[in-house]
Amino acid sequence: MICYRLRCAVGHEFEGWYRDSAAFAQLQAGGFLSCPDCGHTDVQQALMAPAIAKKRGTVPAGSVADPSARQQASAVVPDKMIAALQKIRQAVEAGCENVGDRFAEEALRMHHKEAPERGIYGHASEEDRAVLAEEGVQVLNIPWVRRADG
Repeated sequence: MICYRLRCAVGHEFEGWYRDSAAFAQLQAGGFLSCPDCGHTDVQQALMAPAIAKKRGTVPAGSVADPSARQQASAVVPDKMIAALQKIRQAVEAGCENVGDRFAEEALRMHHKEAPERGIYGHASEEDRAVLAEEGVQVLNIPWVRRADG
């Protein structure tokens, strides 16, 4: 997965997660990207700098992995955030393979070049995530909200 900083024609900035740059380009060309603030569909990549931890195991302040940020984020989830998460879910389901409870196993197989590299999603226990982290496999937890159409 790749994270892009995006900007709509009105100037709102936000993040979007995509399987790869080709998936982003395909969604952009098809007009499937929209601003979570205003709904404008003219969305372009914005300049961004990566967040780099100073040493292994540290987390940049304010990131979702930061406990204080996580607590603030869980207080109330605005409708705009739910809508954005629904769009993320739609993009993940459209562009990635659901491997269900085999997520950790399949991620390790790809990491060890025993399976073709592709976008996958599914379920992983805390123990599975610890094994993946130990192996150097980066994964992303996405809040899985109900579908917009359901």
